[in-house]
Amino acid sequence: MKNRGKIVAFFLIVILFATTIGTTVTGITKDIKLGLDLQGGFEVLYEVEPVDENQEVTRSLLEGTVQTLNDRVNRLGISEAVINIEGEDRIRVQLAGVDNQAEAREMLATSARLSFRDVNDNELLDGSDVKEGSAKQDFDPNTNAPIVTLQLKDASRFNEVTTQISQMGSPDNLLVIWMDYQEGDSFEAESVKEDPKYISAPRVKDPLNTSDVMISGNFTVESAQQLADIINSGSLPVNMEEIYSTSVGAQFGEQALNKTVFAAFVGIGLIFLFMLAFYRFPGMIAAVNLSIYIYLILLVFELLNGVLTLPGIAALILGVGMAVDANIITFERIKEELRAGKSVIAAFKAGSKNSLTTIIDANITTLLAASVLFIFGTSSVKGFATMLIISILVSFLTAVFGTRLLLGLWVKSRVLNNRKSWFGVKKDEIKDIAAKEEEPKLFNRHISFVQHRKKYFIFTILMILVGTASLLIFKLNPGIDFTNGSRIEIVSESSLTEEEINEGLDELGLEAKSIVLSGTDNEIAVTRYDTELSEDRVAEVQAFFNEKYGIQPSVSVVSPIVGQELVKNAIYAVSIAAIGMIIYVTLRFEFFFGVTAIIALLHDAFILLAVFSITRMEFDINIVAAILTIIGYSINNTIVVFDRIREDIGKRKKRVKSFTELAKIVNGSLVRTFTRSMNTTISTMIAVLAFLFLGAQSIGGFAIALAIGLIAGTYSSLLLASQLWMVWRGRMIKKKPVDFTKKKRVEGPQV
Repeated sequence: MKNRGKIVAFFLIVILFATTIGTTVTGITKDIKLGLDLQGGFEVLYEVEPVDENQEVTRSLLEGTVQTLNDRVNRLGISEAVINIEGEDRIRVQLAGVDNQAEAREMLATSARLSFRDVNDNELLDGSDVKEGSAKQDFDPNTNAPIVTLQLKDASRFNEVTTQISQMGSPDNLLVIWMDYQEGDSFEAESVKEDPKYISAPRVKDPLNTSDVMISGNFTVESAQQLADIINSGSLPVNMEEIYSTSVGAQFGEQALNKTVFAAFVGIGLIFLFMLAFYRFPGMIAAVNLSIYIYLILLVFELLNGVLTLPGIAALILGVGMAVDANIITFERIKEELRAGKSVIAAFKAGSKNSLTTIIDANITTLLAASVLFIFGTSSVKGFATMLIISILVSFLTAVFGTRLLLGLWVKSRVLNNRKSWFGVKKDEIKDIAAKEEEPKLFNRHISFVQHRKKYFIFTILMILVGTASLLIFKLNPGIDFTNGSRIEIVSESSLTEEEINEGLDELGLEAKSIVLSGTDNEIAVTRYDTELSEDRVAEVQAFFNEKYGIQPSVSVVSPIVGQELVKNAIYAVSIAAIGMIIYVTLRFEFFFGVTAIIALLHDAFILLAVFSITRMEFDINIVAAILTIIGYSINNTIVVFDRIREDIGKRKKRVKSFTELAKIVNGSLVRTFTRSMNTTISTMIAVLAFLFLGAQSIGGFAIALAIGLIAGTYSSLLLASQLWMVWRGRMIKKKPVDFTKKKRVEGPQV
């Protein structure tokens, strides 16, 4: 009865979670904010500059600027704006779901320093003389044309100004109204232009005894309302220079969201099937926990008020790979104990205990890489890192505690006592527990990885030589993120030809550096420029293609300053991640393990760079995120192998005194961890390939980089890092014998 109660408890827990997920997941997903890459919108990074030489850009000044920008955004009716201060003199603005991007950008960028001047450009009144919130859109009583009206604080002051202007006589009796007058501007130069910089210049024949001001011009109702909103929001206390921007059309966002969600469902479904096929009953337990894991991730992200982006969804699915890895480590250890002849209960206890340390070490090192990514990444990369950090923490809880709780209920109920086949263990694989321990087999064969170490070293050296030659000769093909310039992406329901795109660009007077067509159902044209498009040109391009093709293209503009900083931050991130990992591995294992682990992850990063150099694929900021992710995965795999080597040496309870002994131990550890490493790679690769073939085109390069990195990481952790460590430490054994027992350390460094 007691044992039956454990099974009942299992089903009650599953039903409880299933009911909770089924009734709340729709509301949670609806409440999660989508990034601009999933619903359209734009992002701008401004560099703040003082208005004059005497002004100092302080934190309070930046906060005041953000407050003004927020007020302007609210007047646009945008409720999900993200405006943040970055560093000492920068402000990043993200506006998702904006219908009229040109209007929003103009409202943001305008400093809104209103001034009233004479024809000699002498300032007579400024924005501080205007009553707060008094500006509004109206109509001229005589012509019914749209105008802007506002009220001044002091009617007598306006009387003095209009008296002064009226006495100047025709044709100089004009009150020139400027927005953002800059030194060097002049009424004389602008008055002869078809589209002058000043707003209007009404003639003043007689002094005016009123505080009401009427601003007329070539307004539409929309532009008049926009000017009124800008005046009411107040002037910015600083000048802002746009140094980076990216805009995503709503069609791009909708397409990216649909494709990515579909790819996520397919990827997760295939992972579930893989776990069920390979691990049988424990695989079913893993599928239940993975479902809970995904739900908890979305819940935590929604509670944190996070903004979900394409890289964020990628991190969520990669987190599934991390959660699967923790399950695989545990299940493989349980299967190993079952094959050794232990009972199901004993195998469950031993497997759970032995896998815990490995899971903790693997998760901490990956968490370190994700943290570095968050600190040094830009906004989209920060979103990826945030989701990855949450994924790692939640996957640890669900995989370690959730899986062990649910599987433990079945094990302790004794229902599985005579059902070892439910764990994927065949009868002929089970040995007598009293039998002498044999050398482990792989695919029922004795395989020696260490015997072929020279071949691995030669192959690795050849790859490094080819990669070095390619990087020296061809270098990388950097995207605008790392250089500077502009990028336009155009999507259309009908097929586009390069000639059609060129014709459209010729009409705009733009000469593309390159045009790349891709896609099937929806054709995408990616156009690169070496020059930075101005705000007006971006608006012109979007308006042109909107009219011609009925879509709004995505446009990215990057200045050289941002590109240089991205390169610098990427180098910092990799360096700091490597240093942090070598310190952690040294503390948990030993210095030699730490050094060889770093060599392995640098190898993986280098291979990725080499492949991008040889194939000439564009190298952008998302690829840097992929490299840092692969660093986390590489160190994860390597730690699992090293942890097993340490454990196998510790089981001997004596020092390793010869290279032959060490080689035998290392080979046994590699054989025992081979299945786990391959299954983790396969399950993660399933998700990555789903993104590559079914996901949005904009995340294709990221998926390719992850796929290459996973292959390189598996190779380096199984065939390179452990072999390097073995050769290095093997040469020192005669001088300093090593062990990994729990006893007091012997003199000299331990293995």
